[in-house]
Amino acid sequence: MNRKLTKQVWVGNVAIGGGAPISIQSMTNTDTRDIKATVEQIARLADEGCDIIRCAVPDTEAAEAISHIKKAVRIPLVADIHFDYRLAMQAISNGADKIRLNPGNIGGPDKVRAVLDAAKERSIPIRAGVNSGSLEKHLIDKHGGVTAEALAESAAATVRLMEAMDFDDIIVSIKASDIKLNYDAHLILSEKLKYPLHIGITESGTVNKGKTKSAAGIGALLLAGIGDTVRVSLTGDPIMEIRFARELLQATGHIKSGIDLISCPTCGRTGVDLISMAERVEERLLPYNERWMKEKRRPIKVAVMGCEVNGPGEAREADLGIAFGRGRGAVFSKGKLEGTYPEDRCIDALFDLLAKELNKQPD
Repeated sequence: MNRKLTKQVWVGNVAIGGGAPISIQSMTNTDTRDIKATVEQIARLADEGCDIIRCAVPDTEAAEAISHIKKAVRIPLVADIHFDYRLAMQAISNGADKIRLNPGNIGGPDKVRAVLDAAKERSIPIRAGVNSGSLEKHLIDKHGGVTAEALAESAAATVRLMEAMDFDDIIVSIKASDIKLNYDAHLILSEKLKYPLHIGITESGTVNKGKTKSAAGIGALLLAGIGDTVRVSLTGDPIMEIRFARELLQATGHIKSGIDLISCPTCGRTGVDLISMAERVEERLLPYNERWMKEKRRPIKVAVMGCEVNGPGEAREADLGIAFGRGRGAVFSKGKLEGTYPEDRCIDALFDLLAKELNKQPD
């Protein structure tokens, strides 16, 4: 898959754009002023696979907390700033690795320039963010509403303003909750700008609803070669954002590791409770998948199939697989039949083979 090549920007020790792997981001939902809770949440997110973390900075106490949080975490820290440029200045001096900023809501050009000069002095990038809910009124009037063209024009104008102030360490973000609007705006902007794009669907909803919208919206952008860093925005535990972002990157071929579980949808020929069988395999695969990805092993496919029509073929073509029949299942490894077992033994037999595979040296 060909990704659009963008300028490379560094956030701490993580490269964004310029052909670097697509990084996964999230945002804490703790009170940033509660340093202990925030550090603990960031540690859990980092363990899950978060590459970059953002914290809200609503006041000076939160900006001061950035200094303490930064010293206690191992992934780059982004300060999310709105309305008060002084909070950006304070976060920069306290060690933030990036500032998320909307230049349109922190005051006039002098205040924007002060922030950019401070960021430039410390080699800190700025993420210039535009959301459909905060689009400038003159652009809404010009385009007759919140349109893809209006969003792209707003983001491009923000970038031009920053460039005019001799600042080009920029990451651009335009987000909408409308999937088609979001997609069209990114298509326009990706042709206009050279800067890396932070992609996502804003206000996508709860974990269940938001995953569906994010799969459609973010997945479409990734398949179009657009996106250098991604956040899946969900109303829920941020851990779910990291897990689903990783699944999206795996599904679209941007993560070349991990374990891909395939299973059939069941039908009247299914002779076992395949739904519960597949769910059990999926649950047991989680820690294996974590290690698989951490060790950057080649991707493998695990199949759980429910009947004799397509089951044996699919299971045989996978790296590991089970093809269930009536009360029994055949377990395959790399196309070879390893054995036939009662249905209550098949999953254990499958994972015995997976454990052997895992004990081999990484590729």
